[in-house]
Amino acid sequence: MDVNAAVAAAAAIAGLCTGVIAMLAFRWSEREQKRPTRTSLRPDGNAVLPPGVDTVLSVLSSSAVVLDESDSVVKASSAAYALGLVRGGRLAVEPMLHMARDTRRDGEIRQVELDLPRRGTGRGEALAVSARVAPLGSRLVLLLVEDLTEARRIEAVRRDFVANVSHELKTPVGALSLLSEAVMDASDDPEAVQRFAGRMEIEATRLTNLVQEIIDLSRVQNDDPLEDAEPVRVQQLVEEAIDRCRQQAGSKQITMASGGASDLSVWGNRSQLAAALGNLVENAVNYSPARTRVGIAARKVAAQGGDLIEIAVTDQGLGISEKDRERVFERFYRVDPARSRATGGTGLGLAIVKHVAASHGGEVTVWSSEGQGSTFTLRLPESGVARRRNTGRSLVVDGAVDDDGPYETDSFDSIPAPEALP
Repeated sequence: MDVNAAVAAAAAIAGLCTGVIAMLAFRWSEREQKRPTRTSLRPDGNAVLPPGVDTVLSVLSSSAVVLDESDSVVKASSAAYALGLVRGGRLAVEPMLHMARDTRRDGEIRQVELDLPRRGTGRGEALAVSARVAPLGSRLVLLLVEDLTEARRIEAVRRDFVANVSHELKTPVGALSLLSEAVMDASDDPEAVQRFAGRMEIEATRLTNLVQEIIDLSRVQNDDPLEDAEPVRVQQLVEEAIDRCRQQAGSKQITMASGGASDLSVWGNRSQLAAALGNLVENAVNYSPARTRVGIAARKVAAQGGDLIEIAVTDQGLGISEKDRERVFERFYRVDPARSRATGGTGLGLAIVKHVAASHGGEVTVWSSEGQGSTFTLRLPESGVARRRNTGRSLVVDGAVDDDGPYETDSFDSIPAPEALP
């Protein structure tokens, strides 16, 4: 009996010791897992980010990728996936991977600019990026990638613009220089002097127009037209555009007619809107054959987000080919360079129209058929809608527009809209 009691007591003591040892082992293991280490390992042996790094990476505008010793991606931002830098948990750009390995080996920071193929396109378009690699602790490497594509595109546009401006200015300046020499050589020939002086006047006018349009384009690109916005009546814009082109139209026996609703108004910069519509009407007159017709029609159309005011300028000219239609709004682009020189065009008029429309929350479109004519349509938010967007207040436009004008007035239906033209 005493033996059995002794055995039971020994078993109880052994069980108690086993429980204490197990509890101590569990507490020690738990404490070891929570203790920070220099290598910062997860239980599965993979590296994790040091404290605070994840928060910093989340606010960076650059695409960020963190690699461990095995070149596996520990952390990657959504922008890195969007650029195609990370695929299947690995860095997919081989030059960047080599940079990361070299930086891990010697600890030096490296930076390089690369052109990467754009994902999802088969046109071979390049994505310009700047990659910077730096060590992150003793085991990790941080890769930051900046997308330079848009910056390079803007720089190319500026470079082309400067080159085009230089070329366009060189032509009339060179002509003036030659004509002045011709005048000096023909000083004893009054008829020749008069002829050369007339040519000099033409070239000087062309140069003045070019400089002015460059200034206008720079202004509409840099200024906010809604800072000095006001309700502008469409009928008054049409009248000003017709008055501006009356002499050119009369010399070619071109009839200008207007029609449509007379009580429409838009919200914006009056001078810019007048310049935009004036450019459209002037182009229609300059590129129309003699004894034809130019129509200007205005109407209100329903659209998602608010009503729009459409001002359509229709001519009966030669029309624009499909390939040229895609580029007519580019700076200095001319459908027919020889005809532009004859009419004194600078190639900036439609670019100004495009920028004015965009800055006022609208757009300009073109419909054209070769041999039948073209219709340029300027679409702008209605006055009340545009003002509510910018000031949060409704606009009350009182009074009516005087329908009487110094030009022929037709009904809106008599001037074909773009979709009504053949």
